[in-house]
Amino acid sequence: MIVRKGTIEDIPRAFELVEELALYEKAPEEVTNTIEMMKVDGFGPNPVFEFIVAEQDQEIIGLSIYYWRYSTWKGKRLYLEDLIVTESKRGIGAGKMLFDRTVEIAKEQGATGMMWQVLDWNEPAIAFYKKYGALLEDGWLNCHLSF
Repeated sequence: MIVRKGTIEDIPRAFELVEELALYEKAPEEVTNTIEMMKVDGFGPNPVFEFIVAEQDQEIIGLSIYYWRYSTWKGKRLYLEDLIVTESKRGIGAGKMLFDRTVEIAKEQGATGMMWQVLDWNEPAIAFYKKYGALLEDGWLNCHLSF
């Protein structure tokens, strides 16, 4: 298994994994993104996200999608949007490899930390993040505007 930087050619498989995650999270109808949007948003003139992939036998089995944000309290932060491993490959270490590499990228780029969200019912993910000593905060509500 290897972890490498994602390329524009990887976007169709990355999008399949995003759709698989949405199904797992019981919200497949919420995905309004497209492969074309991801290509522009990740590789166009103003990229807004980056990603790395885990490959096994030349097949992408997982990915970490992230972007940079700024906290007025903490400074530069890496925001982990999604950490996805295809269901049939969970438990073989791909998630750990992706998460570890994402942490390394944050440190290499001078971030003061990393942030992400996890659904309160996703016990396997919560247990995974707790192994890293992650702080799971109460008291913050997610806010969204759709356009």
